[in-house]
Amino acid sequence: MTPSEHIDALIDNLADWRGATLASVRKAILEADPDIVEEWKWMGSPVWCRDGNMVVGNAHKDKVKLTFSHGASLPDPDKLFNNGFAGKVWRAIDLFEGDVIDERALTDLIRSAVAYNQSRKKKKARAAPRAKEKKSREA
Repeated sequence: MTPSEHIDALIDNLADWRGATLASVRKAILEADPDIVEEWKWMGSPVWCRDGNMVVGNAHKDKVKLTFSHGASLPDPDKLFNNGFAGKVWRAIDLFEGDVIDERALTDLIRSAVAYNQSRKKKKARAAPRAKEKKSREA
């Protein structure tokens, strides 16, 4: 099965509000950028990536949790994040039955995550030649 097929099956097997919620946020995530890739990681978690992991989606007993890998570094003017403030890296959005997420705000947050990952990728690319130069001088 492809990662997208695994995610389809997960959503189909969640016959309550969690399946509909996960399907809705998945749609908003994928619409934010055409190059976002779906992956299936960590023993059964949907992960959306672009130049690195961006967000993990999990259905729990009482909520759907969207965990942003570098959420602490992302602007959140619409205050979507409601969990993970004690950490220095990740942030999460916990959605409970009856919650409605602002899809425009989620799309903006996903686009910020894409931009963050792309900036990290560029920094790594610039640092790589310097590391090679240092090694060659040491040799």
